[in-house]
Formats: sequence, C-alpha cells, structure tokens
Amino acid sequence: MAPRKLCMIPGPIEFHEDVLSAMATPATSHVDPLFVPVFGESIEMVREVVQTKVAQPFITSGSGTLGWDMMVNLLEAGDEVLVITTGYFGDHFAECLEVYGAKITFIRTEPGATATTEQIAEALAKTKFKMVTVTHVDTSTGVLSDIKSVAAQVKAASPETLVVVDGVCSVGSEEIKFDDWKLDIVITGSQKGLGVPPGLSIVIASQYALDVYKNRKSPVPVYYSNWNKWLPIMNAYEARKPAYFATPAVQLVYALHTSLKLILSQPIETRFKKHAAVAADFRQFVRGLGLKTVAQSEQGAANGMTAVWLPEGVEVAPLVSGLAGKGIQIAGGILQGLAGKYFRIGHMGISVMEDDRQHIQKVKEALSSSLAELGYKA
Repeated sequence: MAPRKLCMIPGPIEFHEDVLSAMATPATSHVDPLFVPVFGESIEMVREVVQTKVAQPFITSGSGTLGWDMMVNLLEAGDEVLVITTGYFGDHFAECLEVYGAKITFIRTEPGATATTEQIAEALAKTKFKMVTVTHVDTSTGVLSDIKSVAAQVKAASPETLVVVDGVCSVGSEEIKFDDWKLDIVITGSQKGLGVPPGLSIVIASQYALDVYKNRKSPVPVYYSNWNKWLPIMNAYEARKPAYFATPAVQLVYALHTSLKLILSQPIETRFKKHAAVAADFRQFVRGLGLKTVAQSEQGAANGMTAVWLPEGVEVAPLVSGLAGKGIQIAGGILQGLAGKYFRIGHMGISVMEDDRQHIQKVKEALSSSLAELGYKA
C-alpha cells in the first residue's frame, strides 16, 4: 500500500487489512448461496456486539444518518419527543425527527457537559413522551452520556416511552448492554467502532419497539426506510434464505462480516476495557501538555475519541496541517460558533486493539511536535 496519512479522526477509522481484502470480493449476486449466510451471520453478530438476545438488527445501505430517518417507523405526527443533546449530532437528530411531525422538547447542555438526572426528571414530570433520544457519544464534543442511567430513569417514570440511542460513535468502542439496560433502539454506522468503510446503516430495535411500529395508527410515510419492506428481508437472510427489496451493499456486508468476526474473536468486555484504558491514557497525555478536553469530566468522556480545546495562540488549521505533514489526519471542531476553538482525535478499533501498529504513539508524537512548531510551550 502506498504511503498515506493515518486516518485518526473520529471516523472513518483505520481498517484492518482483512476488512479491506473483503471489500475486494468479486462481483457477487445478493442472492448468491455463498452470500446469503454471510449476511445472516452478520445480523447475528451485530446482536452480540450490543449484547442482545432478541432485538432485531436492520443492516441497510446508507450512512448512520439513515438510522435517524428510520425512526419514522415509530413516530406519528404530533408525538412528543425528548431530545437529550450534548452537541451537534443531538441537535440534528432532533431536526430529522421534526421532519416527521415530532414535537421536540430539548435538554441542552453546555459544551462538554452531560444532562443531569434533575433535568431529565423535570422534563419527564411535565410531558408524556413517545420517545426519548440520547446521543451515546456526540462526535462533535467527545462527550459520553450514561445511557444505562438515562434508560433506567426513563423506564422508571414511563415504561411505555421508547429509549432511542444514537450509537454511531459508540457501538464497538463503548459498552452497551441492550437487553439489561432496557434499550429500545440503537443506531450506528459501519465506519467507526465497527471498523468497516462507510456505507452501512445499522439499527437495532427491541421487540417492544417493533410492537410499537406494528401497532401504529397511520401508515409509515416513507418508502426506503420503511420497516414493512426491510423486516421480511432481515428475517429471510437470518433464516439463510435469499430475499429482495433493495440491493444490499454486498462487498460492505462481506467487510462487516470480517470485522465482526475479528471483534468477537475475544470477549467483548476485553475490547471495551482496552478502549477505556487507551482513552484514559490519552486524556492524561493531553493534560500533560497543559491542554483541556472538551468533555468536562472523566466519566463523561468518550473512550473512542477525544475533543481538545486549543491553547491560546494556536489556530486549528495550522495544527491540522502540521499533523497531516507528519502523516496523521485529525479533525477540527464542528460546534457552531466554536469550530475553530478545538480539535478532535479518534482512538477506536485496530488503532487501540493492536499495539504493534503504534497508531496512538504516532499521534502523541505528532501532536507534541506540531504544537511546539506553532510556538506552544507545554
């Protein structure tokens, strides 16, 4: 492979060579007897990653954002939705839901903070919500929300309310116990913690969520995102039978299958602990440079990425450029009004799990030297 920059943004992440080889699978029919079990096994392995026995995964062609769109299967015009937002992606999830007639109540936090139990309790006491959404890791801030506690609080106050988790930047790098925590929806994409090139949208729905969908009063007002179309397809492939609605991204499914096998080749708890350890060490390194993370607390900091406030006198563009010149691609900020004030670095997947690659060490060295070249003294 020709020399290139390491992609150390918060997704897409670096991909294992076996995953890239799977992408080179020759042209293959989506109903080929060799492909059907690969798709079926991928559905089953997704369950293992989020630790559920009975929830229904949907694996479709599209970005993680398509998962937001699929919430139209659960929403009807006028439904009340509580959106707990910790950054850019929580805000835009709400924007998507409003398209389908949802009435949004926000719990907004200042940059780097998480919602409090008091804020959630106050909102739940005022309104009966059809759905509560929470971004597990908001990629714009690196803030980690405690979805276990949020789900417990919501279900205690209103068992009928759906708990919807945007896990685009968390599935595969953060612990998720779908069944034990009584989650209803987890949304993700292929290109982050699952370690697969972009192009697959993955939604996991509880049996309760499926009951809500099946008992809705009005027709689902979309075509491609409609679970009436996709549920028979997922069921068929899992039963090792070919089916067709829209052509799946065959090579991406092969890549997903390969990556999931790698992920599950060791206990999933081992993966989560390693991500937590590497992230804690990286945050300590950042603090050692005299910098501050956007996430305001250790327990509210993501394990798959870190957002860092820029020191005075350093601008984001020269810093990103400086690291790029050393073979490391990082990302600037995206929070409205603050985008130029911070930068973001991803630490997920093989960059974390395979120490011999030295990806994190290379980031540390490049960041230290680039800051120094820009006149910053730690």
